[in-house]
Amino acid sequence: RHNKPAPHFKEFSINSKMPARLQKRKRKGSEVILVRKINIKHMNTKNTFIATFLLISAMAVSLAAPLAAQEQETTRKKKKKASGPSYGTSVPKPTLSEVAYGTNQRHVLDFWKAASDQPTPLVFVIHGGGWRNGSKERLNRFVDADALLKEGISVVAINYRYTKNNSELKPPVKAPLYDAARALQFVRSKAAEWNIDKTRIAAAGSSAGACSSLWLLYHDDLADPESEDPIARESTRLYCAAVNNAQTTLDPQQMKEWTPNSKYGGHAFGINDFDQFLAEREKILPWIAEYSPYALVSAEDPPVYLYYKGSTPAIGKPQKDPTHTANFGLKLQERCKEIGLKCEFTYHGAKQVIHEDSTAYLIATLKTPQNKP
Repeated sequence: RHNKPAPHFKEFSINSKMPARLQKRKRKGSEVILVRKINIKHMNTKNTFIATFLLISAMAVSLAAPLAAQEQETTRKKKKKASGPSYGTSVPKPTLSEVAYGTNQRHVLDFWKAASDQPTPLVFVIHGGGWRNGSKERLNRFVDADALLKEGISVVAINYRYTKNNSELKPPVKAPLYDAARALQFVRSKAAEWNIDKTRIAAAGSSAGACSSLWLLYHDDLADPESEDPIARESTRLYCAAVNNAQTTLDPQQMKEWTPNSKYGGHAFGINDFDQFLAEREKILPWIAEYSPYALVSAEDPPVYLYYKGSTPAIGKPQKDPTHTANFGLKLQERCKEIGLKCEFTYHGAKQVIHEDSTAYLIATLKTPQNKP
């Protein structure tokens, strides 16, 4: 107003480059704020206030950006958790979702109906996760649902109760296994409505889901013809099974002999430590006979496809992944050959491969007319 020259002070800048002696570093998380020293001596009160205001504003903006991003990420994770797991982008939208086959909140399944004028074969998928976690939304890890549907094969993916939430059952593995059986009976009861050929149903899955599939494949029929419940009257027998990385036995002695560094399986019977599992084997032999696939296999059972992600089996030698070792597959194949059953066994790096994966095997087998698998 009086044409007085502006007071002299150093230029204020948050982003300008400055000599080290003029820089003060303040850190907040991963953000570094460079603050230029201001010559307060040559500034009046008004200019001092303006400079201070600008400094505080710049600091607030610098700190607000990462905090806002963190808040957005937290909100995204909460929404994802609330909405639950979802299928991969390669999986088509189910024809029916969250269909209840029982009374527990995990007694649900999803159904994909293949387009056909005739009743279709069906692949019954059981997810893995050690019977302690996982969900049906892992479907694309086990089979290619889109490829199956294009070949006129319908698909079902189920959830089941975890062993960790049903430790009161004796043994805990009874929960996921009998849930799978009940879900299979439920699907058969829907055969007319869903256009399913109930004589051509195959099971698929990986790891614990593969073990459940083999249990269904080799267990005697659980149908109760005298039951008042029409679902319980349905059969639990399968046409075939195609599984990945299956535990083919739940006998700790066999596991130890086949793979010395074995450590899996005790939780199926309520035992978390493998050494304890082995020590208590004699006490739980009736359970092993009832729930171990290797103990159940017989000459009248359907064929199976076994795939393992690991390399060449080596019986009696420690394995990099003892829980999913191809040793399991080799020993079951040997047993099947002894009693005259069809068992196609392959693993990563195998030289003689008939079907590259479970989906290829299922398409070839389910679409081949035969009276007996």
